[in-house]
Amino acid sequence: MSRRFVTLDVFTSQRFAGNPLAVVLEAEGLDTDGMQRIAKELNLSETVFVFPPSEPRQRADIRIFTPARELPFAGHPTVGTAVLLALLDQNGQPGAAAFGLKEQVGIVPCAVEVENATGGTARFRLPRLPFVWGEGKESADCAWALGLDPTEIGFGQHIPSRHSAGVAYDLVPVASLEALARSKPHAEAFDKAFGDSDHPAAYVYARVPDAEGLRFRARMYGAGMGVAEDPATGSAAAAFAGALMQCEPLGDGEHNIVIEQGVEMGRPSEIALQMVIKGGALTSVEIGGGAVMVSRGEILS
Repeated sequence: MSRRFVTLDVFTSQRFAGNPLAVVLEAEGLDTDGMQRIAKELNLSETVFVFPPSEPRQRADIRIFTPARELPFAGHPTVGTAVLLALLDQNGQPGAAAFGLKEQVGIVPCAVEVENATGGTARFRLPRLPFVWGEGKESADCAWALGLDPTEIGFGQHIPSRHSAGVAYDLVPVASLEALARSKPHAEAFDKAFGDSDHPAAYVYARVPDAEGLRFRARMYGAGMGVAEDPATGSAAAAFAGALMQCEPLGDGEHNIVIEQGVEMGRPSEIALQMVIKGGALTSVEIGGGAVMVSRGEILS
């Protein structure tokens, strides 16, 4: 049988920017090994497989695979799949939609705005707030792993930390955009520094100077996921909310943060991160961005 698939560029409104995503629309009958083989064949950072909803209150069940492993949750697959399903449901007609997507971490509530026949924007609320899963690595170890000087690790109150909102990350602040651009994983040192995670991945970030509001630029190195570098990583942005709570003097209220990613790869992306704090505690996190269709096809099997 053949299975329809669509590719989209996510966390962008422009084709050939952002993070590419494949969505296989007719996944019934595929087992885990079959989905992993298809994800490896397509060789994008993530491939989504869409199944009929197991519960009436959601739009679909989805499973998410990198070329090397399955993920319980990921941001750009959630945004891209939500936009695509809304496009299909509304025949490309502009308008709003709201539904849940069931992932391994639970049902993820999504709000979508279809803008035209091939694209739109989506926001989703994290089903799980970020939490600390371990003690951040020493600056010297992070510097060695990323080819930087130890003096370039950290800025302000930001120090290396470990947070997860379903997918674990090492979060490594660096002192400048120039240091961020020079960062590069050194295989042996990277494995030694971050390899004690079940998901060895480093989210390296710097503050964008002179920006209006809170704006950061990030790079995500995820060799443990089968992804050398990712152009946009929503699950890491979700974990980053935990680092912001730990290291940034945020008060009660709604905070809107912009994260640039993929700039050094020539795939510029923009992720909108919204945090709500009440009584000094993080109460909700939403992640949003655009997505645009790039191609359609079928997988022969």
